Amino acid sequence: MKLFDVYPLFPIEPVRAEGSWLWDAKGERYLDLYGGHAVISIGHSHPHYVEALKEQLGKISFYSNSVKNSLQEKLSEKLGQLSGYPEHTLFLCNSGAEANENALKLASFVTGRKKIIAFKKSFHGRTSGAVAATDNPKIVSPFNAGHEIVFLPFNDKSAFANAMDSEVAAVIVEGIQGVGGIYVAEDDFLQLLSQKCKEKGAMLILDEVQSGYGRTGNFFAHQFSGIQPDLITIAKGMGNGFPVGGVLIHPAIKSWHGMLGTTFGGNYLACVAALAVLETIERENLINNASTLGEQWIKTLKSFSKILDVRGRGLMIGFDLPEEYKELRKNLLFKHHIFTGEAKPNTVRLLPSLAVKKNEIEFFQQALTEELK
Repeated sequence: MKLFDVYPLFPIEPVRAEGSWLWDAKGERYLDLYGGHAVISIGHSHPHYVEALKEQLGKISFYSNSVKNSLQEKLSEKLGQLSGYPEHTLFLCNSGAEANENALKLASFVTGRKKIIAFKKSFHGRTSGAVAATDNPKIVSPFNAGHEIVFLPFNDKSAFANAMDSEVAAVIVEGIQGVGGIYVAEDDFLQLLSQKCKEKGAMLILDEVQSGYGRTGNFFAHQFSGIQPDLITIAKGMGNGFPVGGVLIHPAIKSWHGMLGTTFGGNYLACVAALAVLETIERENLINNASTLGEQWIKTLKSFSKILDVRGRGLMIGFDLPEEYKELRKNLLFKHHIFTGEAKPNTVRLLPSLAVKKNEIEFFQQALTEELK
């Protein structure tokens, strides 16, 4: 049997990883400044993370959500403490798409409505509801989730104010657009979304799947604006590579048995992985590292005359290039052995581990200088 061919692949096979570095099957070393779409939050093969998973494997790895799992309670308590949302409740699932799907369901349950406002260049995942709220013509949902989806220009306050009405169940927005090209949600834009949702009785969903978990220098990107959403979705860096996602739910939203469900969500290994990530972020002060190094990195990138625009916060950075440098990402990978991400047409995305070191960023800067001569 062959694999179903849906991913274009680089001819590189990583076989080992540590910190910000990967080694391929040929023994070549690569600097990882992408982390599999912002998944690697504390670095590859972190000792505390590895030991926590090994220890749990010797106990129990899975049982259904029909029995008590104190690890889920421990995780929710630690997450509430570090995120600044101790009063919210937590629903655990397996991915960002699942988290957004469940957030949309909750909004419909609570409001009794089916109209959703989303934003152009948004990406919320590949389940039927999440795809329906994703602005990408190449990944159209084969289902209609029973919702009317209205796409508006990102950061356009006037367009949003005109579109918002009492039929809207939810407004879903990324704290920083990731796949769309690293576009930061402006503080006053998020404040307007929050205000109008309250006025119209709609739910505000902040998709922090890529931008959460300290990546921007705050635990969540939306916290720069001072708002408090009804629902916050998380995944990516939550498990440092182990599949786990979740929805943080405002305490005003009350649960009932059977309201949501998942088979593997919140399993023992996922909880241990997610706990190890939070403990490492706290012990090693990684949010401050993301803030400090990210600010310096953005400033340095802006000094390159051939870079058209630099955007981002913390260690979630994108920069645009003129057409003549469209091969930069490939050159960084194959000539300099540096992994980065991209957004079409000519945006390079930087999403390293929150534990990335200054000398590793300097290694990238030297390669970039050479390529932009």
